[in-house]
Amino acid sequence: MDLVNRFLRYVRIDTQSADEAGVTPSTPGQMEFVKMLRTELEEMGLEDITLDEYGYLFATLPANTTRTLPTIGFIAHVDTSPDVTGKNVNPRIVENYNGTDIVLSSEDHTILSTSEFPELLRYVGNDLIVTDGHTLLGADDKAGVAEIVSAIAYLQAHPEIEHGKIRIGFNPDEEIGLGAHKFDVKLFGCDWAYTMDGGEVGELEYENFNAAAARITIKGRNVHPGYAKDKMLNSMRVATEFIQLLPKNETPESTEGYEGFYHIVGIKGGVEETTISIIVRDHSADIFRKRKELLQACVKGLNDKYGADIVTMELTDQYSNMREVIEPIMYVIDIACQAMREVGVEPEIKPIRGGTDGAQLSFKGLPCPNIFAGGVNFHSRYEFVPVQSMEKAMMTIVKIAELVAKR
Repeated sequence: MDLVNRFLRYVRIDTQSADEAGVTPSTPGQMEFVKMLRTELEEMGLEDITLDEYGYLFATLPANTTRTLPTIGFIAHVDTSPDVTGKNVNPRIVENYNGTDIVLSSEDHTILSTSEFPELLRYVGNDLIVTDGHTLLGADDKAGVAEIVSAIAYLQAHPEIEHGKIRIGFNPDEEIGLGAHKFDVKLFGCDWAYTMDGGEVGELEYENFNAAAARITIKGRNVHPGYAKDKMLNSMRVATEFIQLLPKNETPESTEGYEGFYHIVGIKGGVEETTISIIVRDHSADIFRKRKELLQACVKGLNDKYGADIVTMELTDQYSNMREVIEPIMYVIDIACQAMREVGVEPEIKPIRGGTDGAQLSFKGLPCPNIFAGGVNFHSRYEFVPVQSMEKAMMTIVKIAELVAKR
């Protein structure tokens, strides 16, 4: 089964993860998918195949050399985003794309247009796998899964390519931030690994945000509005005041590159109580610390103004920038860059404006930068993936294995 057929088969399985499910994996479709993958890996003759109760699937391609080489790994997540439905995905291939708008759904007037998505024009002449306009595609990260399995099959079919022991891992619930939580790094047993979960062809990432989540609770005081003078304290007004204390130009819609932000992701409440949910992001550990200190200062300032404990905050660190783990072993990045160039791809090293399983795994003892899987417009019914980008990703995996043996 070739790369494209694998991918088309994988995306038809509904594996959306679900927030607040309270179980791992968070949806039954993910376990269905990894069980199917386990059977496929068994039929390929891989070794040390394990699938635990949480949906973490590991397998080994044994070394084909007697030389002592590092054990490397390749990882992808099996879930798709909760943002857009992944049920009844119906992909099709636009062969030799000619640079015009692509009608995804004529009845819904859903169009993948070059004016709204100018990156389409970078792929003229490619074969694009698109949706039917009613679901996401699932290239994030089933493209990564298909690329890893296909690369292993390629290495099996080409024993002349010397390589060491290779571990592959597929995990659930990345899209809800839980992909690495129950990942058994010791069992996986690698010197380092790569997540195949990046975007467009050439992307290589080993820097990500430091991240925290804040939940601010504001207690108000409600009395009859006709008799409220000097008595009422409207928690919603205090919440608005809290928000106004945050820098107005440090939001997701106002920042890019290495710039961090405060992002208000939810507000809920009434006169007596209001809660604000905020996520805090920054690549710099020092600026990240100062951002959290600003939130604490806002809480203190409003309590000084309205009374002690009117405003309380729960502040939780979520993940850290994996750069500090990767920098001492930059050869893992050098190998990936060389591999890309040898398959005809120019590496584009850039920071992740988000998180990745690789960041959490890096701090659990498994250095794990992120390589492109090739998809575009993730988490969207406008998602697409060029076949040629997937092929480049697959061959990058093969070339990394070869280069590790040569080094």
